[in-house]
Amino acid sequence: MPDFVIRRARRKDASQLVSLAENVASEPEGWLITDGVWRTATDERRYLRALRRYNDAAVFVAEGPEGIVGRLSLGRDPHPASRHVADLGLMVAADHRRRGIGRALLEQAVAWAREVGVRKLELHVFPHNEGAIALYESFGFRREGYRKGHYRRGRDYVDAILMAFDVN
Repeated sequence: MPDFVIRRARRKDASQLVSLAENVASEPEGWLITDGVWRTATDERRYLRALRRYNDAAVFVAEGPEGIVGRLSLGRDPHPASRHVADLGLMVAADHRRRGIGRALLEQAVAWAREVGVRKLELHVFPHNEGAIALYESFGFRREGYRKGHYRRGRDYVDAILMAFDVN
């Protein structure tokens, strides 16, 4: 039985979410687009408050006895021709990886997508993030493209693999 629960993020989670993002961003492997600078807890609280009035995006957390150990962010594409597509971002604390948290958050992404009428989930992952790629592929995501120099990270431009999942 898992020692974590998946739930919607609340405003009071802001400080823990910022801390999680800063910790993941500071890992030397460079898992996130950001190079260590994340929004403030105040900005995070504002963002989470705004989501309560907006059905096209959501943030979920994985919470264990020690607090928040994972985050899932989802956002529907606003263009009328691609409103059936949503982008997702996922992060899990380093000492909680390979425990089923990422998979549970992906299952939540699919549940949210079904609830709001999204038919396709997309994400970007760095080519060097082999663990995440393995998780996504084992879940059913497929590679749809390779984006050379797609993100600017510090002074460098980094590649990204575009992956997608069809929601049934």
